[in-house]
Amino acid sequence: MDYRIVGKTNVSASLLGYGCMRFPTTADGEIDEVKAEKLLDTAYENGVNYFDTAYYYHSGKSEPFVGKVLSKYDRGSYYIADKLPHWPVKTLDNAKRIFNKQLERLQTDYIDFYLLHSLDKAAWKRLSELGVPEYCESLKAEGKIKYFGFSFHDDYEVFEEILTSRAWDFCQIQLNYMDTEHQAGMKGYELAEKMGIPVIIMEPLKGGKLATLPEDLTEELKKHNPDASVASWGFRWVAGLPNVKVVLSGMTTMEQLEDNLKTFSGFKPLTEEEQQIVASLPEKIKRKVNNECTNCKYCMPCPSGVDIPKNFRVWNEYGMFRNKQAIAWQWENEIDEDEKASNCVACGQCEEACPQHIRIIEDLSRLQKELDSVVESLKR
Repeated sequence: MDYRIVGKTNVSASLLGYGCMRFPTTADGEIDEVKAEKLLDTAYENGVNYFDTAYYYHSGKSEPFVGKVLSKYDRGSYYIADKLPHWPVKTLDNAKRIFNKQLERLQTDYIDFYLLHSLDKAAWKRLSELGVPEYCESLKAEGKIKYFGFSFHDDYEVFEEILTSRAWDFCQIQLNYMDTEHQAGMKGYELAEKMGIPVIIMEPLKGGKLATLPEDLTEELKKHNPDASVASWGFRWVAGLPNVKVVLSGMTTMEQLEDNLKTFSGFKPLTEEEQQIVASLPEKIKRKVNNECTNCKYCMPCPSGVDIPKNFRVWNEYGMFRNKQAIAWQWENEIDEDEKASNCVACGQCEEACPQHIRIIEDLSRLQKELDSVVESLKR
């Protein structure tokens, strides 16, 4: 396992961090503790020492499970990253109650890396007004947290405002080769690097979408390196950035863990030729959309209640990435039944309004059949 020093902390963290939000689950949605414990044990035994959880992961079950498993090991041999959720924090006492609960769940006296979770402009303003950052600094002074940072989901301008507001020990951003201009993006990474603030990466594979690619693009990567997984290209791209100290991966299966251990042990950044190959992928992927919907919403509202842009977004993601597992989950969980394409009555109002002149009625029919088929294929 490769390790990197996390800025001024002098922590030697494993380049691969275990994201504890996608453990295998049982049929009733609970953490499959036997399988998940084996994953954590295998990761630890192979040098992973950075474990990232949060208050709401697995409906609040991730923290106590991670605490139970890691308590088997010497507390000084691993690092726990945990997060203060801003959603329930309406008073400073809310933050204090949550933090103490987290210590209890994790079976520990301190948290190594503590983050304000999923900051956007409104959340940052509210937490600042409540004095939450100062409270976290007091926890740091008491030794109850070692390093203080934040994770981020908003535009670059907000990231710059937050990053420059105080002396952070680290920050956590979403970054992958498809999302270089999304949220903080590469511009945010470069600002953090300039300021000497270490970066932890989440969504290095865009929520798993970059772990599988359409067949022709997969063949292109395999032609260059037959032994490398598609996922490894995404990991190597982001981990090749010098100020990236930990790359988080939510590993659900032993196959995923073993492949990642292979990538991050004796880690090799992309060569110049490989950089060029990866640089060509975003445009090639984007060209595989099923239609040219731009999410302008001129077609809305639909008289029959169909959320046309949302249907097209999921369908177009399937066209780009061909990731059946991810798309099946989105199709079943992100779109209500009364919003789905099947409710279209072919009134034609949407097609008259569409500036892209998309054959919306025909495409809605196609996508309903195609995405239903994806779900059914995974149930067989």
